[in-house]
Amino acid sequence: MKVEIDQNSGYCFGVEFAIQMAEDEMADGNHLYCLGDIVHNDMEVERLYNKGLRTITHEDLANIKDSKVLIRAHGEPPETYKLAIENNLELIDASCPVVLKLQNRIKHSYDKSEEVEGQIVIYGKDGHAEVVGLTGQTRNTAIIVTTEADLEKIDFTRPVTLYSQTTKSTKGFYHIKQLIEERIAEAKGSLTDEDFNANDSICRQVSNREPKMLEFSSRHNVILFVAGKKSSNGRALYEVCLQNNPRSYYIQSEKEIDLSWIKSDDSIGICGATSTPGWLMAQIKDFLLSKEPVLQG
Repeated sequence: MKVEIDQNSGYCFGVEFAIQMAEDEMADGNHLYCLGDIVHNDMEVERLYNKGLRTITHEDLANIKDSKVLIRAHGEPPETYKLAIENNLELIDASCPVVLKLQNRIKHSYDKSEEVEGQIVIYGKDGHAEVVGLTGQTRNTAIIVTTEADLEKIDFTRPVTLYSQTTKSTKGFYHIKQLIEERIAEAKGSLTDEDFNANDSICRQVSNREPKMLEFSSRHNVILFVAGKKSSNGRALYEVCLQNNPRSYYIQSEKEIDLSWIKSDDSIGICGATSTPGWLMAQIKDFLLSKEPVLQG
């Protein structure tokens, strides 16, 4: 049995940076608040909890004063920074630079769109932490589009500016872009730059993983894709694996592995999302190697 960990899987820069900032703050044994799960992976959240990281909600934040609070890589809306000033909170801002740049772009587009009664549309997951921060730049007026059915929220007779959550599928974004173009042309009889402005704001460190994931999933009989259930990026990358290799399985840890999935002579590939810790993939590899005598028996 051969087991390989995908070297292109694991934390993106933004997540790695946020976790390092949290660990540095807790190095002296101090507790640190984090606004929302620092990463969409329960096992990593538990590991950091044991070091002193305490996850809080926005409701909790309103009642906390004179403390340090970590802003995770997903970023936050303007209201969070305003509340921090009011409550004398020291923010440890670990917002991903890619997300911060996107927030600024959306704020600029929103200001311009108000002059022409335009609409800001974000291709992303409604309620996702990053999307909350992005819509906050538009005073929460942005239209969130996840599926084709959500296009009904858009007035195609008015100008549309389209952006994407940074971790969404590139293929999905361009599909939505095409549908919007068709709807505008149908509604107005033509399509001009004034009618529609599409911005591919997907993080290339994320999107570049798709072709690499295709190649990796082709090299193995079985793919174990490791990610938290709340990971949008995990779902997108898992679909890439599954479409390419029907023996692909989405797991959170080795506890979810069914050994009937695996034959003794299989080549097994372990990969994951931008929120999947490397230590977890290594732990799963060790588990599989420990079960090799059972599989051969």
